[in-house]
Amino acid sequence: MALTQNRLNLTFTIASVTTNLSALLVGGLLDRYGPKFCGISASVLLLLGSLCMAFAANLPFDAYFAGHFFLAFGGTFIFVPSFHLSNTFPKLQGLILALITGAFDASAAVFLGFRLVYESTGGKFGLQQFFLAYLAVPVFLFVTQLTIMPSRIYETRTELTTKLEQAQDPVQDLHDSDEDLPDAELWRVRSERATLRKQSISDIRKFIGSQTERIEYAKKEDEKHVNSGVWGVLHGVPASKQIRSPWFILITLLTVLQMARFNFFIATIWSQYEYMLDSVTKASDVTEYFDIALPLGGVLTVPFIGLLLDGTSTAVVLNLMVMLSTIIGVLNAIPASWAAYTTVSLFVIFRPLYYSAMS
Repeated sequence: MALTQNRLNLTFTIASVTTNLSALLVGGLLDRYGPKFCGISASVLLLLGSLCMAFAANLPFDAYFAGHFFLAFGGTFIFVPSFHLSNTFPKLQGLILALITGAFDASAAVFLGFRLVYESTGGKFGLQQFFLAYLAVPVFLFVTQLTIMPSRIYETRTELTTKLEQAQDPVQDLHDSDEDLPDAELWRVRSERATLRKQSISDIRKFIGSQTERIEYAKKEDEKHVNSGVWGVLHGVPASKQIRSPWFILITLLTVLQMARFNFFIATIWSQYEYMLDSVTKASDVTEYFDIALPLGGVLTVPFIGLLLDGTSTAVVLNLMVMLSTIIGVLNAIPASWAAYTTVSLFVIFRPLYYSAMS
């Protein structure tokens, strides 16, 4: 039992490290080759990972390790590029981003669903059946990447606003080469340019809203910047100095510690409480509560986290996170059922808050 638990923890660690370390690589590939390349890569990696997990018992190597690696790597390839989709409709940017974040947190429900199906079928629907069914995911990703998904990253609201300002300048209808055109042709060419420019203006306004809506958006952004208390602290500072600043160093260290705690808690929750509560039954009850609370917490807290981040300063948010982290740490050391359930409840709130705040 101990050996099996250690192997499970190791595979989880491999997947977690792969996910975190591959983010930088995926970001670079996204900038260089675009989201379509990343989406196709994700589908291939998820396909390999699913096949490894489905047929691990028949393969001549430890396919569980390979499967976790491919699934984690493919997950990064699909998750990191998905953030640009929030620019699909700039007027709904916040809602789309919240849905993406909520979907990420809710993905933990897959494990709960599998466990429920596994238990209800008496083990007939096992890992092989699950991952053979999961092959539909990479196939779906591959088809959508070749059909409806964009090949370039969507432009941000700021970039669209800049393009709108440029398009509103009628001087663009005049080119140096116009001197070589006869008068009749010159009028037709300039008329076509003006029509295209006005159409471009109309299309951009559909995405970013009218002038009144843009002014209102700018006011809200200014309020957020004022509320943050630190907006612009590192603006204009070279990257080398930003990396050496206390802002970067301390937040990076905090993130490293929190990610280690998150992953360790998730991977060892049952064994922790089996030891602390000295009861297999109680540990299983806490784990079942955790399986349900983790995805629910990620989804239900999204609107409240958005209000918190938009309406309070960065210092307040950081202090709140430090306080929650400390409380969770203290409660996690108390060998009592009430402390276990309270720890889990705070954890499922703190995790999405931390991800959103750091983002």
